[in-house]
Amino acid sequence: MKIIIAGDGKMGATLTRQLSAEGDDLTLIDANPEVLESSEERYDVLVVQGNCASMDVLKQAGVKEADLLIAMAGADEINLLCCMTAHSMNPRLHTIARVRNPEYMDQIYAMRGMFALSMSVNPEKQVAEEAARLLRYPGFLKRDTFARGKVEIVELRLDEKSKLCNVALNDMNSIVKCKILVCAVLRRGNAVAPDGDFVLREGDRIFVTAPADTLTLLLKNLGIITRKAKRVILCGGGRVSYYLARELVNSGVGVQLIERDEERCQHLAAILPGACIIHGDASSQFLLESKGISECDALVTMTGLDELNVVISLYGTNCGVPQVITKLGRMDNTNMLDNLAIGSVISPRELCCNTIVRYVRAMKNQTGAALTVHTIADGQMEAMEFLVDENTRHCGEPLKELKLKKGVLVVCISKGPRQEIPGGDSRFERGDTLIIVTDRERGIYQLNDIFE
Repeated sequence: MKIIIAGDGKMGATLTRQLSAEGDDLTLIDANPEVLESSEERYDVLVVQGNCASMDVLKQAGVKEADLLIAMAGADEINLLCCMTAHSMNPRLHTIARVRNPEYMDQIYAMRGMFALSMSVNPEKQVAEEAARLLRYPGFLKRDTFARGKVEIVELRLDEKSKLCNVALNDMNSIVKCKILVCAVLRRGNAVAPDGDFVLREGDRIFVTAPADTLTLLLKNLGIITRKAKRVILCGGGRVSYYLARELVNSGVGVQLIERDEERCQHLAAILPGACIIHGDASSQFLLESKGISECDALVTMTGLDELNVVISLYGTNCGVPQVITKLGRMDNTNMLDNLAIGSVISPRELCCNTIVRYVRAMKNQTGAALTVHTIADGQMEAMEFLVDENTRHCGEPLKELKLKKGVLVVCISKGPRQEIPGGDSRFERGDTLIIVTDRERGIYQLNDIFE
């Protein structure tokens, strides 16, 4: 598929890496020749230097033959103009624009036809929604939802006190006392698809598939005592903090937001009357202690500096904050942070790029495309949800008799209101949905791709 990425910044570069790995025909547009040269050297892409909203530049990029335009320039207005211009030159073109300004939210939806948008993405809003989900269900580092919220894959880190340390997966049932499936383990930065003899160790990050209504029981039986956050400290007053604070205030959660820019504090105080806006440096130990960091239920670090977020999160963990969430905007390799106590890590780029890649895959395969796609295990594996339809092979056959591709694991069968963690005798039928986990090298685009 021919795709034009307009804007080769951090988000554009991440998309280029992911989509080039999937074999798409990519053309990059950016005003910076050095950035384009770097991408051209690393990936098999065409590059065009210039203003992505210019008709001449879009023509050079081959917009009339393109299938999809992804506008990721730094300014929302440029992205919208780029999509409108490109669509006028190629009416069959699909367009995706990054629009980040909260003031544009309502009108983007109302005027999406006028802007010629197939989809808009807002990385900051996605991060805020993910953080809010984690705060509503403390105890997990990450949660990915499938089957319309009925099934989840959750991430847990095993510390020295965990009941699962030194336990083989075959022996887990006597401890967790509920039906779950460990579909992946991240150990020392490497993702493993474990079998029943795999023994869990301290420091492992495990990814567990379970029906949503089982998760509370799982935490209880593991001795993980959690309670929903009633008071949250947010560090940084950017867009993510605004979106998150607004949602938390509307949910009745007490919010203290720390921002060092006085003018921004005044603006936030005007648009977030239910939150406590604090003018100060979030890295100040005295300030954090004076605001009761040791007594808060959760700490969310969302300043513009990854390093500062990590340091504040480490301090929060040291102060005994029950739940810590850390936003990382630039760090590509999180393996170096794997052993640091910074709680849940959320990446705007990862969330936004996953949404776009899912759209691209659906365009490639309109029939049989994945309903839901999430990356897990630091991006080394994917969890995907598919609908079983009349074209799906092996309906009604026991899983133990099927020959699946190496590295593919069926982790859940959703049968309407009933969710089944499958065994060898489990079967799927037309109308069911399957959740599968596989490494990202498999190239699974439709359900039949999982079979040998």
